[in-house]
Amino acid sequence: MSAPSEPESDRGTTRRLAAILVADVVGYSHQIGLDEAGTLARLRLLRTEVVDPLLTEFDGRIFKTTGDGLFVEFASAVQALRCALAVHARIREKTATEPAALQLRIGLHTGDVIVEAGDLLGDGVNVAARLEPLAEPGGICISGRVHEDCLGKIALNADDLGETKLKNIDRPVRVYRVRQAATEPAVPRRLSLPDKPSIAVLPFQNMGGDREQEYFADGMVEEIITALSRIKSFFVIARNSSFAYKGHVA
Repeated sequence: MSAPSEPESDRGTTRRLAAILVADVVGYSHQIGLDEAGTLARLRLLRTEVVDPLLTEFDGRIFKTTGDGLFVEFASAVQALRCALAVHARIREKTATEPAALQLRIGLHTGDVIVEAGDLLGDGVNVAARLEPLAEPGGICISGRVHEDCLGKIALNADDLGETKLKNIDRPVRVYRVRQAATEPAVPRRLSLPDKPSIAVLPFQNMGGDREQEYFADGMVEEIITALSRIKSFFVIARNSSFAYKGHVA
């Protein structure tokens, strides 16, 4: 008996299984409208300081860009999700000292893709692209297939959003929203010291006992921190870190 013939449309087509990560900047068009030069500068920093180094670390390959968006291929769903979690963790570190740092939404799916001149096409890419808008700012949405592949390999905590109809995808896809707090135990990283004087503004002590003055005192500290952060020659400790200090300035 002869083997079944290959469909005419698939002849000469290269296919493979891949984990696809799609990332997009939150509110990019709005921010461009407010501050084009500043937003583009922050996007370049996001790529050079956060995204590109982590893609190299986790063996990801960018195969398409769309201005503020990235399409990345990984050999496994585990590597893709580890990279996504690391990207968000690094961005959270940056926002502690740079409140205006850009945020990302990320979608992940594993599926069959078509290889065409270095680009990837097909259902595997399309599903990942439709999952990305479902993620919260600074969040990750994954397909049921990624969730299944990562169970037991990553300390994964995710909310099951059920079978979801995605735009222009014929069949419903099971979607999970990953909780950022429940990731793999973080390995402490040695933080580099800034090559400039550091300043921490400690909370003021309310000597009068009037509770309304507590809010005034905290507001004064925030104003001072904001003003100092505009001076490029200083490294200003973030408010959350300085307020965690138990002492007070009288």
